[in-house]
Amino acid sequence: MRLTGISDTYVLNNGVEIPCVAFGTYKAAEGDNVEILKRAIACGYRYFDTASFYGTETYLGQAVKASGIPREEFFITTKMWKDEMGYEAAKEAFAKSLERLGTDYLDLYLIHWPQPSPDCREWRTIDAETWRALEELYEAGKVRAIGLSNFLPHHVENLLKNCRVRPMVNQIEFHPGHTQETVVAYCKERGILVQAWSPIGRGRVLEDELIVELAAKYSVSPAQVCLRYALQRGVVPLPKSSSEERMRQNQDLFSFELTEEDMYRIGAMPPAGWSGEHPERERVRVKR
Repeated sequence: MRLTGISDTYVLNNGVEIPCVAFGTYKAAEGDNVEILKRAIACGYRYFDTASFYGTETYLGQAVKASGIPREEFFITTKMWKDEMGYEAAKEAFAKSLERLGTDYLDLYLIHWPQPSPDCREWRTIDAETWRALEELYEAGKVRAIGLSNFLPHHVENLLKNCRVRPMVNQIEFHPGHTQETVVAYCKERGILVQAWSPIGRGRVLEDELIVELAAKYSVSPAQVCLRYALQRGVVPLPKSSSEERMRQNQDLFSFELTEEDMYRIGAMPPAGWSGEHPERERVRVKR
């Protein structure tokens, strides 16, 4: 499949089309908040990823309304947090997210993490009850697609054993130096679209000698190399930025193509840029 711009789409396993690049809103609440999101819309972004935990749902709703662009031209994703899991809590969380976003439906709703805490022994039951709530919201037409975030294969298997509706998306940390190959392969084999949060990693990735070399080779930025890598892997990147220049740069991913050899080289990079987040471990504090 040849992609030519950020409005090009993949088709989820339920037939819904989803844009191939999104604008991430994590930490967009810091600073100009609404203005940053208005800027992103003006730059052409229509797919926005938020979460109750981010604190940006209200700002995104305000920016979408202020744009004057019809709601149906946007693709909006949000996620429930760890303390919003469970059948009743999930439905309440969904309703609150709709209210904050100022919309009567979502395009995609995700369970943010598979476990409320690393030591939670009841996660299988909690996940199943939470997923049942999402299935009912989906079947009622309140959300066009439902999925997961940070789920590892055994977490997904727990849902697949009893679900009526299969997950359509799994959003994971994915970038050069941290590609979670087992998760990616598992999801692709089961028709679950993989999305990349933190798609450019952190400073260590952007300063990696290979990424810098390839940026010079293709006359692009290190961030563009990382985002293009995700696209060529069939993974939807969710970059974020407050700078209009970088917003536009992060869209310019279709005028170059990484060679097969360079894709292999990136895939074989040493570990780099991991956030320190893992669904079954306590957060590790790592340098950028």
